[in-house]
Amino acid sequence: MPLSADEPGAPCWLSLASRDLEAAERFYGAVLGWTFRHGPLGQGFSVGERDGTPVAGIGAVVDRMAVPVAWTPYFAVADADTAVSRIRERGGTVGVGPVAFPPRGRAALATDPEGAAFGVWEGRISSRWRVGEHHAPAWLELHTGNAFDAAVFYGGVLEWVDGGSERFEVSYEDDQVVLRRQGDAVARLNSGPADAASDQPQRRPRWLVHFRVPDLDRAVATVLDHGGALVPEADDGWRAPYGRRTTVRDPQGGLFTLDESDDDTGP
Repeated sequence: MPLSADEPGAPCWLSLASRDLEAAERFYGAVLGWTFRHGPLGQGFSVGERDGTPVAGIGAVVDRMAVPVAWTPYFAVADADTAVSRIRERGGTVGVGPVAFPPRGRAALATDPEGAAFGVWEGRISSRWRVGEHHAPAWLELHTGNAFDAAVFYGGVLEWVDGGSERFEVSYEDDQVVLRRQGDAVARLNSGPADAASDQPQRRPRWLVHFRVPDLDRAVATVLDHGGALVPEADDGWRAPYGRRTTVRDPQGGLFTLDESDDDTGP
């Protein structure tokens, strides 16, 4: 089953840093069929929902926080200060935080030793949010130079192998480290041609956010019709776990991946 976001160490949210909130809502509403409501963080933030279920957040924070337009996964932690200390101890870099977002919780933005950005979140989360490869609207994949080294980093920061064998299952399969909960893969750490020095974001180590669509060709056409672009070279040299997929860029520059779904989880 898809992983519940209330598990410490688990992916717990997806967030897009954007420049123009209304433009982002128009694009993702058209491509993914989302509707939007203002979240608890104020008018500059909204929550994208599909059939009333929250999928991701969008915040007009690029100029205010001096961050790039990008999708970022957040992982639940019991204590943000402890997580930040672990990130630094293991060679990562903390760029922002921990920052308080009352009354919800606290967050920090960081990069792993190879430069892939991610966030940690301490506090209240949506019990309806889910992530997983087969029956959730989204799942996560890390493109990095060495998946084993990345697993050591994230496993230490997020305690994937602590607290008993029933929390997570971590396995090494075909140059990928696979994080599972109750048998369902919720994240893959993928070894491949990642280049931290590249001037192209799609070629650097990064977390990919995958969104499912029922018809990939139609979704790609909608991306192009609404000002987005294809980024086919982003997938060159990487092992795809299954199915058809295409990496695209939204009109403001945010990269994400569309996966063709074989069920009715799409919009």
